[in-house]
Amino acid sequence: MPSIENLEPKLVWKHFDEIRKIPRCSKHEEKIREYIVNFAKKQGLKTKVDPVGNVVILKPATARMQNKPTIILQGHMDMVCEKNSDVKFDFTKDPIQLKINGDLLTASGTTLGADNGIGLAISLAILEDEKLRHGSIESLYTVDEETGLTGAFAMKSDMLSGKIMLNLDSEDFGVITVGCAGGGDSEIELPIKMQTAQAGGEYLIVKVSGLRGGHSGVDIHEQRGNAIKILTRLLWKVSQKFEFSLFDIKGGDKHNAIPREVYAKLTIDKKNKNAFVIVLKAEEKDIYEEIKPIDPNLKVDVGSCEPSKMVLDKLSQTKLLNLLHGLPHGVQQMNYDIKTLVNTSTNLATVSVKENTITIGMSSRSPMKSALQDMRDRIKAIASLSGAKVSEGTPYPGWKPDLQSKILALSKRTFKDMFKAEPKIEAIHAGLECGIIGEKFPGMDMISIGPTLKNPHSPEEQLHISTVDKFYKYLLKILESV
Repeated sequence: MPSIENLEPKLVWKHFDEIRKIPRCSKHEEKIREYIVNFAKKQGLKTKVDPVGNVVILKPATARMQNKPTIILQGHMDMVCEKNSDVKFDFTKDPIQLKINGDLLTASGTTLGADNGIGLAISLAILEDEKLRHGSIESLYTVDEETGLTGAFAMKSDMLSGKIMLNLDSEDFGVITVGCAGGGDSEIELPIKMQTAQAGGEYLIVKVSGLRGGHSGVDIHEQRGNAIKILTRLLWKVSQKFEFSLFDIKGGDKHNAIPREVYAKLTIDKKNKNAFVIVLKAEEKDIYEEIKPIDPNLKVDVGSCEPSKMVLDKLSQTKLLNLLHGLPHGVQQMNYDIKTLVNTSTNLATVSVKENTITIGMSSRSPMKSALQDMRDRIKAIASLSGAKVSEGTPYPGWKPDLQSKILALSKRTFKDMFKAEPKIEAIHAGLECGIIGEKFPGMDMISIGPTLKNPHSPEEQLHISTVDKFYKYLLKILESV
């Protein structure tokens, strides 16, 4: 079995191998921060740690490079912790299990954590390598990028002095990202009433699985299946023909991941069970035909489950199904200028029951503040029809492209010189910390770059190994040439 120890550049893979052993789910970055700070101490480098846990490591300019401007290398410490339901894995203590298949590095049934573990490893390798030539470096590591960008939001102006930033959180080698969407979450709370379940019913669990999921920003244009929307459609369809009573529903895990799995538990009159399954399976077949080009592994299972004394009353169930069925999901508007770029989208991300409330999580994105707020207002309007209340998280800003950027011009020229090809210049439909950092530090000249990473935020996450070495050499040349 191939090992990452034999991969180049060795310093990068050494750090990645250590990082993958360290628990670092969002909001639990204590151990990865300890690793980074201890590394800096061993290297004799100064550090700053702010009250929320962001870290900056300062590396002085190398010989005869003192007149170069300070460069900020930036990445985030946390990772999305997702696993397949049939995988036994504890993200609080278990190391990520790696698999190499040709040029692809993946994990075994979990997210790989290359978002943004590979960015961390690359910057740490640069800080460690004393043979490099560069001006002074500020290496910034933020907390909680994946679930709220709270590290970037909490940064104070004394954390950074540089005016040029290379964000290492992009996922396509050969692409230079120069802009991103802003975004904001909406939490819907639907009050429900419970009643005593009728005696003698059949208790069933309906589970949707096998979907690709993925990032709710960069993958949303592919129209991948949303497990919650599919389950809702199935239940809404059979509700037009049969009486049944829901008592549990749970799906999705992260606001920024397209939900891959969901289940609902219900009770139905025994005499209607077989017909219920027939109608449900017929609808599943229709859905499969609609999405099989992008999600060919859709699976809908119906099985027995433990009984429940209490179920949703009829009105609550009707409100729930109508709400979930009516809520938007996916691309809402494309960009008028860049035809392939999504302008506005929303992700129906999570659903769960707690006591007498159904909680639904939505995540919306747009580079335009007005379009983002309109999307959230629409969610409020639809939710109000069912008597639900909506609370909104603090939105984060987008990042407007600056095509006259000096670091962009240098990066384009360097790429062309090294690889004899023009890099693509793109904006992405996802939140990057660049938007917040650019707002906090006016005049910051920024780009976002990185090696190729596919299917982040899902257990299908893949890092393209060969692009890591190419990207590292490219980044070193930029640092040398600034």
